[in-house]
Amino acid sequence: MRRVKLALALGLGVLGLQAFAQAGDYPGKSIRLVIGFAPGGAADQVARAMSDAFSKALGQAVVVENKPGNGSSLAADFVAKAPADGYTLLIASPSSISVNPALNPKLLYKPEDLQPVTKMTTSPLVLAVNPATGIESVKDLIAAAKKDPGKLNYSTSGNGSAPHLGAALFGLLTATEMTHVPYRGGSHAIQSVMANETQVTFGTSPTVLPMVGDKLRVLAVSTRERSPLVPDLPGMNEAGLPQYHIEFWYGMFTPAGTPPAIVRKIYEATVAAMQQPSVKSALARQGTEVSLSDSPEGFGKFLQEDGRFWVNLVKSAKVKVD
Repeated sequence: MRRVKLALALGLGVLGLQAFAQAGDYPGKSIRLVIGFAPGGAADQVARAMSDAFSKALGQAVVVENKPGNGSSLAADFVAKAPADGYTLLIASPSSISVNPALNPKLLYKPEDLQPVTKMTTSPLVLAVNPATGIESVKDLIAAAKKDPGKLNYSTSGNGSAPHLGAALFGLLTATEMTHVPYRGGSHAIQSVMANETQVTFGTSPTVLPMVGDKLRVLAVSTRERSPLVPDLPGMNEAGLPQYHIEFWYGMFTPAGTPPAIVRKIYEATVAAMQQPSVKSALARQGTEVSLSDSPEGFGKFLQEDGRFWVNLVKSAKVKVD
């Protein structure tokens, strides 16, 4: 029995030394930073705003890779199945972590297959319409949607995305019906509204705000009060829908099982990158605020509570996969 215990202890000791050695050598090559949406969308802009600073903090090249599709689930599944060595990372939103698993039990990954590192940003959604609709306020939108149920089409960056859930909450609270048209990314969704292929969107700030003009009219932000990130737009309370409040985040994840010492290095490099004044100002111009977790464990606790909100919304609004 003593020999068995000694052998087990020695075996565990060797594994521990191997993990320590791996962490000590990390990173020894370039790192893939995977995004679940097409280029030009909010997640893509966050990744590209911080990737240079992130690369410098890690001392290795960081390659941003877009893998759009299935409401960002393709990217999440890809990273979940990647080696847990810290060289394949994911920037994800509630879509990948909470919403899509609640919508689609046939997904090939589970939220616990991804290791939380830190929250990175938070921002409101922006409600926008094509000016040709004649809609100039949230009250106008409610009236138009009630007059012709299902006639207005709303675009999103995919099933289960924050814009999808933002529109679902709007329909739930106003007892209105609009038709969902999902796209493979936020930039495509905004372009569809500008082309009047769809008429409404609850888009992310980085994708909506740069496009505001003759072909895109903004009505309000999705938070209850005005957001300092978009001070010129009314919040939902001021717009006449005080019970409405929703905002979304992006965070950094690794495959589950990544050694804690490597997770810590990724956390510290992400925090260092996101705190750079150039990164903060670039994101602020897009209506996005840097918001960091105090630790990977703290981010994990946040996800537990945040996940309940999104899953409850999916169930209450009876959101389905189209």
